[in-house]
Amino acid sequence: MTTDPRIDSYIAKAQPFAQPILTHLRALVHKALPDAEETIKWGMPHFTYKGKNLTGMAAFKAHATFVIHGDGRQGDAMGQYGKITKVSDLPSDVELTAKLRDAKARVDTAGTALKPKSKPKTPKAEIAMPGDFAAELAKLHGARECFDGWAPSHRREYLEWITEAKRPDTRAKRIAEAGTWIAEGKKRNWKYEGC
Repeated sequence: MTTDPRIDSYIAKAQPFAQPILTHLRALVHKALPDAEETIKWGMPHFTYKGKNLTGMAAFKAHATFVIHGDGRQGDAMGQYGKITKVSDLPSDVELTAKLRDAKARVDTAGTALKPKSKPKTPKAEIAMPGDFAAELAKLHGARECFDGWAPSHRREYLEWITEAKRPDTRAKRIAEAGTWIAEGKKRNWKYEGC
């Protein structure tokens, strides 16, 4: 079993109640999945298989959590097992071992992410172009052409921003601002793009 010293450190720094929980889970994962690799992801101990996230655990001030990626969510905390305060809060080792091996099998059969199959996404309904916004774009050279050339998601960002305004003065301000930005080729969240 290859261990990551960062996980040793994580467990040592955890609250005293959490240390036996994390130690137990770590040993269980390695027993069930000897070829799993340890790492730290999102600041928490994780176990990967073939480069895919398989399972993770975390300790907080008053509880610990355990997650098996792709196994759905239950409970009132991150992961499927709620707020864990003692080892006996966990399902049996037999049950957890079966779930861990199922997660590994999903990676072996899918060869990709551990996400369970989901329904295909239904495209969002198109938002109609408000007349006052269309008039603003028509006033500005090239703005409507630029807007129409964007992906539906980028057009939707502007249309939602404008149509969700509650007050007429807010809407007018947003329309004027949007028109200027679009004429300059800027998408709705242009301030956050790039470096």
